[in-house]
Amino acid sequence: MKDLSYLRLFDTYGGLLTEHQRELCELYYMYDLSLTEIAEQKGISKQSVSDTLAKSRALLDEYEEKLHIVQPSVRTEKALQMLDEFSAAHPQFSEEIQKIAQVLRDGEEK
Repeated sequence: MKDLSYLRLFDTYGGLLTEHQRELCELYYMYDLSLTEIAEQKGISKQSVSDTLAKSRALLDEYEEKLHIVQPSVRTEKALQMLDEFSAAHPQFSEEIQKIAQVLRDGEEK
């Protein structure tokens, strides 16, 4: 099963990969092709596809580890989801919760 967290990393850092790495990642993550399908389409071995994708994932992880662009947005999305769930369970706090959610979405209180 494909780890779709790499799709988000690819969207953010894909421009830092080589053209070949970008092409294979795009075919794998965005077009949902199998390793075999990619190998046949590109005229390379399945092992080469696998190796390139593994190297690309390692690079994407390294970029995120150094730059921290994706993780804060993931945490914000999770916090917003938790606020929505809390608001549904405790409607008496929904107005305050919406203010907090707005700050998370826009960075400022309105």
